Formats: sequence, structure tokens, C-alpha cells
Amino acid sequence: MRIFYAQAHPSARSGFPHAGPPYQSGPRPHRPGSHAGAHPLLASLPRARHSPRFPPARRAAIVPGRNPAPNSARRPGRVGGAPAGGVAGPVQSALPAGGRVPTSAAPRGAGAAAPRALSMWRLSRALCVRAAKTGQLPGPCKRPAAFMSTLLIQQPQYAWLKELGLREDNEGVYNGSWGGRGEVITTYCPANNEPIARVRQASVADYEETVKKAREAWRVWADIPAPKRGEIVRQIGDALREKIQVLGSLVSLEMGKILVEGVGEVQEYVDICDYAVGLSRMIGGPVLPSERPGHALIEQWNPVGLVGIITAFNFPVAVYGWNNAIAMICGNVCLWKGAPTTSLISVAVTNASGADGTHALGPWKEVFSPQPRPWRDRIIAKVLEDNRLPGAICSLTCGGADIGTAMAKDERVNLLSFTGSTQVGKQVALMVQERFAFEDADLSLVVPSALFAAVGTAGQRCTTARRLFLHESIHDEVVNRLTKAYAQIRVGNPWDSNVLYGPLHTKQAVSMFLGAVEEAKKEGGTVVYGGKVMDRPGNYVEPTIVTGLAHDAAIAHTETFAPILYVFKFKDEDEVFAWNNEVKQGLSSSIFTKDLGRIFRWLGPRGSDCGIVNVNIPTSGAEIGGAFGGEKHTGGGRESGSDAWKQYMRRSTCTINYSKDLPLAQGIKFQ
Repeated sequence: MRIFYAQAHPSARSGFPHAGPPYQSGPRPHRPGSHAGAHPLLASLPRARHSPRFPPARRAAIVPGRNPAPNSARRPGRVGGAPAGGVAGPVQSALPAGGRVPTSAAPRGAGAAAPRALSMWRLSRALCVRAAKTGQLPGPCKRPAAFMSTLLIQQPQYAWLKELGLREDNEGVYNGSWGGRGEVITTYCPANNEPIARVRQASVADYEETVKKAREAWRVWADIPAPKRGEIVRQIGDALREKIQVLGSLVSLEMGKILVEGVGEVQEYVDICDYAVGLSRMIGGPVLPSERPGHALIEQWNPVGLVGIITAFNFPVAVYGWNNAIAMICGNVCLWKGAPTTSLISVAVTNASGADGTHALGPWKEVFSPQPRPWRDRIIAKVLEDNRLPGAICSLTCGGADIGTAMAKDERVNLLSFTGSTQVGKQVALMVQERFAFEDADLSLVVPSALFAAVGTAGQRCTTARRLFLHESIHDEVVNRLTKAYAQIRVGNPWDSNVLYGPLHTKQAVSMFLGAVEEAKKEGGTVVYGGKVMDRPGNYVEPTIVTGLAHDAAIAHTETFAPILYVFKFKDEDEVFAWNNEVKQGLSSSIFTKDLGRIFRWLGPRGSDCGIVNVNIPTSGAEIGGAFGGEKHTGGGRESGSDAWKQYMRRSTCTINYSKDLPLAQGIKFQ
């Protein structure tokens, strides 16, 4: 099995969402940043008044090179709105009367997944589940009466969740039919810590059955010509387009990112499907000149087989899409394990629902049966069924560390893509993003770029900026400007179009944020902005700026997966280039300067040692046409890019003798 590791907790690639308005189906007019005329469910989402201020997400992946990257230019979210220092009021979320989470609701803290603790190798199962188990529900997810009144999905304003085939109790295993014999977990909304719905996870036995079915499906899928596989991927992209608003809203609800980012993330999956369709007619090896007469030398590329995809909470749709679309057109089948805390998203992307809006609890019809059944609201599963293909081509096993460990050890999984912080055999640290500005930098670019890179997705991107190096001549001015800009960031309900900064994903993430702030203080740092938990429902923390640390301070070299920006002062180019490269990680870096010579030194062999090296733009944001990945402990793997498809295939050199002679190596001749 090959393992590809490219650090990030997804979105590493994109930054804020898509440039331009989110996709909308039909002729409805749509104004970017407005709910007017958009999908009907948007009108039912709770609106919020805002308080000023707040941040991003990261990603990591493991596989010797891999998936495609999402779309190109993503536009930064809006900065400004509320007056500096003012707090307009609390978020008007879907909380019960009194604005408090019912005490009967399962606590979200127990066993929650910390943002940087998504390792499938070393972590206990408890760390991979956001909430305590709600109980082993017998049969097809029958639920006790005690659970009847605690879930958001049961409330009228969240009825749109059923458009995705979700219900109170969902099955988390799909291999052509839905099931699951593992424990039942509850997922929560980070904006108010209320339970959304429940998912029955996979058992190890479910995993074994799914792998067997996936490998059987591969025998069918690999024989289909690549252009026809591309047509299936095109249909998946179209199905995603039809559900982009409602699926993006689920991403916002369950992950906690702002709505425009949630929709933008689904758009990335759509974009990579479009990219893969064209690629399906281009993949292949060259015909090489042979040194032997009458011989043809051909480079042949064949699918590797079963691709395992393990994704993290912060980009629960996009990262799967990057892998899935390219792997499929190459002739591979996919087995997906998403983060337990975003299990509903994994189910919804794959999901099937019956004509009456309920889950299909039994097996489908035979996949090659001539009459498709009238399922609705499915995405990937529907496309495969409509084309009479085995559903196990795109399998799903929701689960915790036991399923991740099984995938990592399973030799039947030919290629494994892992996104998230992890320890693989040895400690694999999360990458730390760097950026720095010289004395000739355009501060009108530096300030918004630093803010965007540091606080987008509440600091939970893989390409989130952690270290900001400023030349001593501009240090104080930039810090002052950043402080003022931070004070104007609108924080609040992720579904409000005016909000830039939402909650952290879990209570454990909040605890890690506070621990990092305290550690920075102990190491000599000064908190010039933020550093506290906000007094409001949900997992909200203040975006934070820390100055005064030594360049080699341990906390500055540690991934906190939170909106904390460490600012350093430097004197010259050699010094700051060395500081940039002194960490063990190397995903993304950026420099702000007008000096052409310095730019090329930065891009050259003595410059940045990161996999992504930018000039006068943030560390976040990437295009699907460019390779995405890092160096050193970041993993060395690459996603997307012009040759990303090669990661999902095996390479063969083929020599064909079409002559009547037999020339041998080293001039050997038989008499």
C-alpha cells in the first residue's frame, strides 16, 4: 500500500469561497452575500446580529502524491461592518427559549475530536468522536422515546436537512446498500452546541464486508473506458450542483464555517469533477523511441485498485472530492472514512433516501437490474444506480480510530489518502504556514492578506498563517493596522451572509486555543489582541495576535489549529529566510516585496523550502491546476495539478517486438 501524506486539515487549498456568487439552479436571481432568491432553506436559517471581530482551517493528507486541488481564486471574506470595539448583540440562533442548550442534551465535550487529533494510528476511538455515545440502538436505528425532542433535525427550521435524505437516525455504511453495526454517535452544531442527528457507525465487520464489495466493484469499473468513467464523474458534478446550496448549508451547520465557505467547499468538488472529465480523455503514457529495431516502447498507466480516503472535519466535502473525482476517472474505486464529527456530511454526499423521504434500510435492487427504483435526493449513490453500476465503487464507512487503523493496515487498500494531523509510525507534525513582509512591501496587500490567512475558517485551515515575519521598519505599523482590522471582523452565526468568522469546531478546540495562549505568554509573548473565549453560546474564541516571542519559541513551531497569529520582527533577508525554513514542516509560505531579485531568490534553491511558495498573496488559496502539498514532515505528497492522476495509477514500461529478430542486451547473440 502506498501512503500519501500532504499536510492540511482541508481547505488548505481554497481560502475563502469561490470567486463569484455561489452556484444556483434555475432562473432565480441571486445576489452574492444575500439570501434573497436563493434556495428556500436559506430563508429558514437563523439570522444573527453581530459582534465585531474574528477566523480559518487547515489540512493534511497522507499519500505519496495525490488528489486534485479545488478551484482557483477564492475571494476573501468581507472585513468591516461593526464599529471597532462594539458588540451589537448575541447570535439569534435556533436555541430554545432562554438561549440555553437543554440540560438533557448529550454533552458535546465528551470524547470530542480535537482539531489536531485526527490521527488514525495513535488515537483512541474516543478522541475521534465529538460526543459521548448515545447508546446502542437496536435494529435499523430505532431510537428510544427519550431522544425524541433533542435533535435540531426535528425542528421545523431544519426540515431542509431531509432534502439530503437525512433523518434523526442515519446509517453510516454504504457499499451498494446502507447499514452499520457499530456504535451510534450524535453530531453537534458548533454555533450553539445543540445535537443535530445521530449516525450509526461502521463496525470492523462492516469494514471487511465493504472492502470485499469494493474490490469486486473494481473489476467492473476498471474495464470501463476512461472517457466513459469521466461521464459518470460529470454526472456526479451535476448532482452536486443541484444540491449545492442545501449541502453547503449542512457543511456550515455541522462543521461551523460560515455559509459562503460551506457553499464554496461544495463548489470545489464540482470544479474538480469538471477538471476530471477533461482529464479522462488525456491520461496515458507516451510511445518512446526504442534503441532496438522493430520494437515499440510504451509507457502504460493502470489504476492502482482500491483508494482509501480519510478526511478531516474542516473540509469534509472538498478533500474527498479532490481524491474521489481523479481516482475514479483513473479506474479506481474509493472507500471513504470522514471525520466522526462531520458524519452527517459524509452520509449526505453519498446518501440515498426513499421516495417517501425515509432512509433505504434494506439493500438496493441488483445493480444491473433494468429498472431503476424511484429513489430521490441521492448524490453519488443515485448516479451510480442510474447507470446500473455497483454502488461499492464509492463506498462509505463512518467510524473512529478502529476503522482508520484497519484502513491503514489493510494491504487490500492499494493507496491511502489521509487528511488531518497525525502520527504515522513516527511523529508527523502539522505544518506551520509562514509569511513575511519586507520594508518595501505594499501594506495595503499585507494587512488584508495576513488577516485573511490567519482568521479564515476560524484558523482551522491547513494553510492558515501561524507566523508573520515583519521587517523592523514596518513592524509596529503593521501590528497596529492588523489590530484595528481584527476589531472590525464580524463574528456570529455562520449562516449570516455578513459574518466572516464563526465558531471553532469543538469544545476541545477551545481548550487547545486557551492552552496555546497561556503557553505563548509563558514563553515571553504579549497578547496584543484577543486571547479569550467569547461570552456567547457555541465555541467562539477571539482571533488573537501575539508579539514578542523568540523566532524559535516552541509554541510558534506547534500547530494550534486555532486563530492565533504569532508576529516576529526581523532585520535582513538571510535571517528571515533561515527562520522560515527552520521548522520541520513546509506546506505553504508567502513573501511580500517589490524587489524582483529578492522574489527570485525566494523562489530559488536558497529560498523557501515549502511546497507552496507565494509572492504578494496569502498562504491560503489554490487553483485546481496547481499541485498542492508540502515538504519535510508535511509529507511530500501532492494533490491536484497537471499530473495528479499519476498518484492513482501504477506505471509500467512495455516493450513490444514486432520484428522477426531478437536483439538482446549487451550485444549477446545466440549461435
